[in-house]
Amino acid sequence: MKTKLFLASLLLCGAAFAGELEDANALFEKKDYAAAVKIYTRLANAGNPAAQQALGQMYFYGEAGEVDEARAAALFKKAAAKGNKIAAASLEMIDQRAQRRKEIDYWISGYDGEDLKSGEFRCVTPRIPAMSKINADIDRIGAAVAAWQECYNKFVTNLNEATPLTKRIPPDIQKLMNKEEMEKSTAYLTQLHSNLSEEAKVSSKLLLADFAAWRSATEAYVEEHNKMVKSAKKDSYWADKKIQ
Repeated sequence: MKTKLFLASLLLCGAAFAGELEDANALFEKKDYAAAVKIYTRLANAGNPAAQQALGQMYFYGEAGEVDEARAAALFKKAAAKGNKIAAASLEMIDQRAQRRKEIDYWISGYDGEDLKSGEFRCVTPRIPAMSKINADIDRIGAAVAAWQECYNKFVTNLNEATPLTKRIPPDIQKLMNKEEMEKSTAYLTQLHSNLSEEAKVSSKLLLADFAAWRSATEAYVEEHNKMVKSAKKDSYWADKKIQ
């Protein structure tokens, strides 16, 4: 009789756990993390592996109020020891994080965006003299600036299409990053994009200013030169008339 009562008690306890676990899962889905943590913690302390796994995930991703990988790992170990496969996979992920630490850190503070301004997007700024006096130089400068403008437009288009730069983080690395790391990476890459854009704008303004100054000086020279040539031809014409 005692055995039957004990088994019945276990079944009732299991049913109660299942109900509370469902409640906690529902709260989590609604993003009521504070309420979900309370239930998960109570169930985890009572030895429920599903709750231990869920609570571990919340600590890992910072949904329990802070990122605590050590506490998450401890909960995963308890749940995995009771056969929870998700917890076992989470432990493996933590191990992969340790192995790929440098790659994770690269996307948090090391990536410099060089690939966004190399190859076909590497726009070499042409050297523009103060003024050009011969047609060959005028044509050469004009063609160089036109080529640079085409490259610059491609660079800007590519940079805009790359936004947000978090898209460049390899999926397998992104899966290993916790909430805090992802937030740092997002902030860093957003600032990097802003820097690259501003750097390009400044470079463009300087070049276009130099080009405008060159064109103005060159046009003034050409106009003055043409006047001199016209005047010389006129003087030559009248000189010829006098000789005749």
